[in-house]
Amino acid sequence: MTADPAYLAKNGTKCRAHTRAYLDGKVVAEGFDVALVSDHLDDGHIVWLDLEKPTVEDLRVITEELGLHPLAVEDAVAEHQRPKLDSYENHLFLSALVARLSDSSELSLHEVDAFITDRALVTVRKSDSIGVEHLTHRWDGAPKNAGSGVGFLLHGLLDLIVDGHFATVQVLDEQLDSLEDVLFDEQPRSRELQRRSFEVRKSLVLLRRAVLPMREVVNSLLRRDLGVVDEHMQPYYQDVYDHVLRATEWTESLRDLVSTILETNLTLQGNRLNEVMRTLTSWAALLAVTTAVTGFFGQNVPYPGFGKESGFVLSMVLLFGGTGGLYFFLKKRGWM
Repeated sequence: MTADPAYLAKNGTKCRAHTRAYLDGKVVAEGFDVALVSDHLDDGHIVWLDLEKPTVEDLRVITEELGLHPLAVEDAVAEHQRPKLDSYENHLFLSALVARLSDSSELSLHEVDAFITDRALVTVRKSDSIGVEHLTHRWDGAPKNAGSGVGFLLHGLLDLIVDGHFATVQVLDEQLDSLEDVLFDEQPRSRELQRRSFEVRKSLVLLRRAVLPMREVVNSLLRRDLGVVDEHMQPYYQDVYDHVLRATEWTESLRDLVSTILETNLTLQGNRLNEVMRTLTSWAALLAVTTAVTGFFGQNVPYPGFGKESGFVLSMVLLFGGTGGLYFFLKKRGWM
């Protein structure tokens, strides 16, 4: 897809970029060139810069301006960072994972990084997993908080990411509810149950990588010595932290539920096998009676009633009487 020229970065930055500047809680500029970021900072503006799939050369434009640490720049370009918050002399570096479920319910994680300074938030997206329109819509929906500057911008980013985690957990929970219906279906579907359980468990393991470290990240941002969250934004960050805790607990409980479902399935399979074996044993007992009767009256030596009609009647009475009596006895005990 061709990038909108209004958002294309210039002066050596080839990746797709988005920019926005705030002054006194109001948007004063948007869609300007990356080269003008320093001008807006000099004018006392709060600046947001978003770069999609940048290289080290793309970040070089703002590295010196914002005093970004080389290690942080290296982490922003590298793949597969775990969620974390690193503190450097004049800025923070945040790394988080966005969770997305495909139409086939396959979970994927996408990394989003951010450089946090006193008056600038630089987001680095490794993919288009988070659309900037969703992020700007969230900011525009809370204009009364925009006066908190970078803390306000960072809250919108974190809130969007954590809400995505929460929505993903909810979808996986619904999938587990459908697994419970399969588990207790009258027609056993063990193969389907095992396959779907494995898929959900795999998704939960991936989701745990994204959700669990976020507790430490958000909790660290709440520290007053970092100076990111002011008193006005404190309750909003606390709300995000509560959502992180709920998502974490929910993810852990679902992992336990998957194990419980698999264990219950094995127990049900064992019970069904016992019922089948009990039924087969009962029929074998019935056949043993018929075998005993026919075997006795099939002797080639004389016995009471041998060669007479009374012998035939006696064998039939013993045959049907014995098997019938044993059948009703086993039926009464619930073995057939």
